[in-house]
Amino acid sequence: MTSMNITKQDKQSLIDLANAARVRAYVPYSNYPVGASLRTKNGKLYTGVNVENAAYPQTMCAERVAIFKAVSEGETEFEVITVVTDNGGSPCGGCRQVMAEFGLDTIVLLANGNGKLVKETTVRELLPEAFTPEKLKP
Repeated sequence: MTSMNITKQDKQSLIDLANAARVRAYVPYSNYPVGASLRTKNGKLYTGVNVENAAYPQTMCAERVAIFKAVSEGETEFEVITVVTDNGGSPCGGCRQVMAEFGLDTIVLLANGNGKLVKETTVRELLPEAFTPEKLKP
């Protein structure tokens, strides 16, 4: 899948949505707010923020929050996910694995806190040789 059906304006709207969500991040420990926006193939939009916890392993990333919100509403086919951090950081390994569960061809937009697109890629490129549900089949 290519980004041909996602216009420059669409990309910026998704970046702005994720950046606006970042304000609601709960990050008292890292002070590294992350916002995500997710557009399904049906055109529905979901946002997520990172939510930290004093027991650090219980922290949840913005990307997974957005994906889990979509899945809880019955959506499992995604077109594009946008991640905004202060410096345009890339998703962690756990988030990459969760994204792979729902489609290696999902477009991933990485942007910085100024709303500038830093990188456009796909889940497949972020997680080569991903372990996917197909690997569980005999």
